[in-house]
Amino acid sequence: MTDVAAILEPVRGVRRAKDLAFRSFLWVCVGLALTALGVITVYVVAKGFSALSVNFFTKEPTAPSHPQDGGILQSFIGTGIIVGIAALIAIPLGLLTAVYLAEYGKGRLASAIRLVSEVLLSTPSIVAGAFIWALVVVAFGNFSALAGALALVVLMWPIVARATEEVLRLVPQELREGSYALGVPRWKTIMRIVVPTAGAGILTAVMLAVARALGETAPLLLTSLGNDHVNTNPMRPMDAVPLRVYADARTPVEALHNIAWGGAIVLLATVLLLSIGARVLSARQQKRLA
Repeated sequence: MTDVAAILEPVRGVRRAKDLAFRSFLWVCVGLALTALGVITVYVVAKGFSALSVNFFTKEPTAPSHPQDGGILQSFIGTGIIVGIAALIAIPLGLLTAVYLAEYGKGRLASAIRLVSEVLLSTPSIVAGAFIWALVVVAFGNFSALAGALALVVLMWPIVARATEEVLRLVPQELREGSYALGVPRWKTIMRIVVPTAGAGILTAVMLAVARALGETAPLLLTSLGNDHVNTNPMRPMDAVPLRVYADARTPVEALHNIAWGGAIVLLATVLLLSIGARVLSARQQKRLA
């Protein structure tokens, strides 16, 4: 036994050294990522904090001579409408797709759906915007909030579908079998047992998809176009916070640059809150299913 321990000790030492080196490398990567996030956050807040005011959230843009007296109210309303319409379409479609893939999907059809969702996940957002521009904007002859929402659906649907499918697969099979043993139909088992059990994970997928949609600019440039005034008609051009940030950042007026930085702060804060909330819910879901 002593000889065996003497032989194994160097091997254990090498493994401990490799483990320590790998752990150190991971912590360095985490530190670099957090540093980059901190620098970006501090810089954006420092540049745009002065633009945040009551007028910023409650007024439309004013004359170019006094842009600091106006705000981007139309952008906040437009973002809510566009992302809201997109969510109303993408979330149910994504959930139904996920339930089919996790509970029923077999064969070529399921493989084809997974392939399409994987391709869309990695597709540049400008491609989604160009697709909806050719399919909707050109067909109807005008830019609109509805076209912008449809472009965001193309980006949101695969996130909801793939993430929800993975969460549903984590639900223990014993719960399904117990429900079947009691004579509960399969569809009722899915709706009353499987989906509620994975509720936190599904909400996480939805939050991640909404966070992705909130920050998209390229698809909306080709579909929604933008507007300097409040518009609640989804069939007409509508502004959004990313569009307003892009437009104001391109102008030579310094005051508009500050407004753009203010919009960037709102976007950054919203996306961070949604992402942090998603991580918290994901951790709770893992503990619940453990």
